[in-house]
Amino acid sequence: MDKKIISTGAIFGMLAIILGAFGAHALKKVLSIEELTTFETGVKYQMYHALFLLFIGITNTISQKAKKTIYVLTLFGILFFSGSIYLLATNNLTSFNFKIIGFVTPLGGLLLILAWGTLFLNYFNEKS
Repeated sequence: MDKKIISTGAIFGMLAIILGAFGAHALKKVLSIEELTTFETGVKYQMYHALFLLFIGITNTISQKAKKTIYVLTLFGILFFSGSIYLLATNNLTSFNFKIIGFVTPLGGLLLILAWGTLFLNYFNEKS
């Protein structure tokens, strides 16, 4: 499980760098300042949680069951939160109206909060 968590964190980190560069260079010319700021928020949260996954993968202070729960919550949290933000920020570039998926963003945020909460509860309840 640790290898899977670390690999996923590394991939999300790499994609965050790629998307950040894409936003700073290619999208800078076609998005408003507000849209670009929104896009950057998605990139930041993706990178924060990529690093979070790397930490979860290398730590031995939490149970494997908790790691699996945190992994799933973070994976879907990133996909829903950052993914929907990317689509919403670039909504004007396509003919599809991504505003109909706007409800996914807070759901993704809730999953990320639950992942951190799972870490806290598992660490707090761990017997030394």
